[in-house]
Amino acid sequence: MKSLEDLKKIREQAAKKMSIRDEKNGYRVVVGMATCGITAGARPVLNRIVELVAEKDLNNVTVTQVGCIGECALEPIVEVYDPQGNRSTYCLVDPKKAEKIVEQHVIGGKVVEEYLIEKFKK
Repeated sequence: MKSLEDLKKIREQAAKKMSIRDEKNGYRVVVGMATCGITAGARPVLNRIVELVAEKDLNNVTVTQVGCIGECALEPIVEVYDPQGNRSTYCLVDPKKAEKIVEQHVIGGKVVEEYLIEKFKK
């Protein structure tokens, strides 16, 4: 069993990791995980994004899941918020597209235009 001091150290380490992943200092990636998103394949997309963030040690990236984003026919949907708060909404995302979004947008800072929801909502 851990001592109180050990538990305090673990808590401090977790707090440091949380401050590193502060959304205001980096990117926030949001994956729609409502029933429609999950049915359309959002779980493998979320898993792949989390794997890439861990593999590439992207401490300035927070990955979260949300409920319905409101465009069920275009699921899986991934939203990327840059450090300035600008949002890019990607649709019909699969794990391969998720890799490109992480590589080009989250790491490279360049929006992946061909996956943007605006291209599909005409």
